Amino acid sequence: MRKSNRPESEPAHDSNANNTRASRRRDQRRRATRMGIAALIALCMGALAFGVGTSGAVAATVPPTATPTAAATATATPTPTPKPSTATPTPTPTTPTPTPTATPKAPTAAPTPTATTTPAPSPTPTATAAPKPQTVVSLTFDDGNADQQAAANTMAQYKLKGTFFINSGFVGGANYFTVANLTSLAAAGNEIGGHTVSHPDLTTLSSDEAKRQVCNDRINLTNWGFTPVSFAYPYASTNAAVQKIVSDCGYNSARGLGDLRSRFGCAGCAYAETIPPASKFITKALDEVDSTWTLKDLQDSVTNAEKTGGWVQFTFHHVCATTCDPLGLTITPTLFAQFAAWLAPRATTNNTVTKTVAQVIGGAVKPVVAGPIVAPAAAGVNGLKNPGMETFNPATGLPSCWMIGGYGTNTAVFATGSPTHTGTGAEAITMSSYASGDAKLLPQFDLGDCAPTVVPGHTYSLRSWYNSSVVTQYAVYLRDSIGVWRYWTSSPWFAASPTYAQAIWTTPTIPTGMTGISFGLSIFLNGKITTDDAELYDAVGAPGTTAPAAATPLVAPPVTGKVETHAGVAPATAPAG
Repeated sequence: MRKSNRPESEPAHDSNANNTRASRRRDQRRRATRMGIAALIALCMGALAFGVGTSGAVAATVPPTATPTAAATATATPTPTPKPSTATPTPTPTTPTPTPTATPKAPTAAPTPTATTTPAPSPTPTATAAPKPQTVVSLTFDDGNADQQAAANTMAQYKLKGTFFINSGFVGGANYFTVANLTSLAAAGNEIGGHTVSHPDLTTLSSDEAKRQVCNDRINLTNWGFTPVSFAYPYASTNAAVQKIVSDCGYNSARGLGDLRSRFGCAGCAYAETIPPASKFITKALDEVDSTWTLKDLQDSVTNAEKTGGWVQFTFHHVCATTCDPLGLTITPTLFAQFAAWLAPRATTNNTVTKTVAQVIGGAVKPVVAGPIVAPAAAGVNGLKNPGMETFNPATGLPSCWMIGGYGTNTAVFATGSPTHTGTGAEAITMSSYASGDAKLLPQFDLGDCAPTVVPGHTYSLRSWYNSSVVTQYAVYLRDSIGVWRYWTSSPWFAASPTYAQAIWTTPTIPTGMTGISFGLSIFLNGKITTDDAELYDAVGAPGTTAPAAATPLVAPPVTGKVETHAGVAPATAPAG
């Protein structure tokens, strides 16, 4: 051990110096420790500040931060306290031991950036084809022919609905639907529409008669439990006045014919009607289907319309396997079924649907409106129109307000009669090849323009001038409140007469429910008869006569004759409609 050079007289001083130096070294160590801790905290705070702050974000790389280094302080090694000795110890010089410099911490490694997943670009949407325009097909049936039931059965099979335009005055007639048939059609979802009472060309009628035909037909259908809102013009014949009548009677639309392009006509026309139509009271339709139409014709009428969309109305009259209509307005049940089977699935494949006319047009159901009432002729007034046959109808070649009647197997030729009883008009009938039935000239079966009105409970005096090579008799027909005409009764025979004679007969009492009358002298043997100057009077107040009257039955027979279905005469160039 080295001895101290201090003298013994300074022991207290030496102790204080040592304490001061020890205190200074402790302070220096504390400062170094505090500075190290501060540097460490700063480094951690920096890491936090630049670290991952948001999920998915890449942490910024923190540059290494130098940790402050405490200044190197020479710290004297403390001298151990000497053991007491009698000898004065020699102080040992103290060599300062350098304080190790704090090694700065390695900079915190920047976290490895998390690979950010770049979302895959959304695939470019495939161009979707524009939806096909909707095409609506309406299957319509005219006149109420009973053979249309075959089409109705097929439509039910394929869940298709149609519109049936009905002449209420023919319902129940031979080969026509009955009310029960119509009820079944409606129950299956088909529409029952109007087609006039007795199928006349409305443009040839007076305004009042046209109103009776249209309005009263709608009343009849309504009274049978149907909701008629759609109408079809007989023969597709119309004008502005008729269209107004149809509207005024409460219908929401009315169909024409032959206004759309097809193989059969209207080459410059559109393939489809617009929805809504330009005019609801002359909606466009294809030519009526007849026996020359093929499946391709039917299909083409639809596919051509599908190019632009719109409304296509088909019109059918007879549905039968054989020739059931002399005009050829037929389609076979097989062909109709093939068309229906092709048409039905197009609702899902081509946006082509089948609807009734009412479904296409829409609109509220309007109240029914009655046509004008025709009063009976006053007492002593002839109730017939054009009784002397002085005016003629160029469309029929017959006297105005008169029509041809007859039935059975025979050949009857009608011509202007000569000589006449008075004036310039008369009508002659020549019968040949007679086997059965008869032929006669009758006041037109209508709703009052021509046919006289009668009162139930009254009797009427029938009078006509005639000359004939064979016997003759009156055939009498009555009209009921619906507008249906039926044969009622016949008079006794009148003898053949080479010169004009007057046939006079008073009817039995008119039965309840009857509103009109028509009658004529008939020929039912091979020969010829000419008639002129017909008259009808209420028996009460009728003018007196000089000729004897045939006997009148004491009891009125019931009206049991079949329903007469004499349609009006079609215009020369018009479709049957």
